[in-house]
Amino acid sequence: MSRIGKMPVSITKGVEVKHTNGTVVVKGPKGELELDPHPDMKVVVEDAEIRVERPSDHKDHKALHGLTRSLIQNMVTGVTEGYSKTLEIQGVGYRADAKGKGITLNVGYSHPIEYVPVDGVSLECPNQTTIVVSGTDKQKVGQTAAEIRSFRPPEPYKGKGIRYQGEHVRRKAGKTAGA
Repeated sequence: MSRIGKMPVSITKGVEVKHTNGTVVVKGPKGELELDPHPDMKVVVEDAEIRVERPSDHKDHKALHGLTRSLIQNMVTGVTEGYSKTLEIQGVGYRADAKGKGITLNVGYSHPIEYVPVDGVSLECPNQTTIVVSGTDKQKVGQTAAEIRSFRPPEPYKGKGIRYQGEHVRRKAGKTAGA
């Protein structure tokens, strides 16, 4: 049996879970999220916990069992605490500025990059070299952070670019002078 799939998801105080017509809806203080799990997976909402059951021990069902449970757990955590990722900008003249709902990035191109996130994700710039991506949906927060990072990923020679907070970029030695 799946170790992750067999663990129940506890419903914290202030969270409301409904399971109707194959759709799981989770409401909490930070918002509302929906999930359409695979039709083979059975979601059972009882008292203060959610359990996911699978019909057989087939390989595909085992994989879906843990996945479905993790997605529901992420929804419950998202509507109570929310998710956030912090990006750091390194490089001379590289900066980010909050502009309305989105941000403007100056990262070494001949033009500034205007980025507007999808609904449910907010961007903050506490200073010119830090971007905080936050929201209730873990997947959207991660995808938004990855898209911003892709505008100028960190390069290995000088370390310039946009990176996740705490990300270690392996540095390479440059060319040596020919003798």
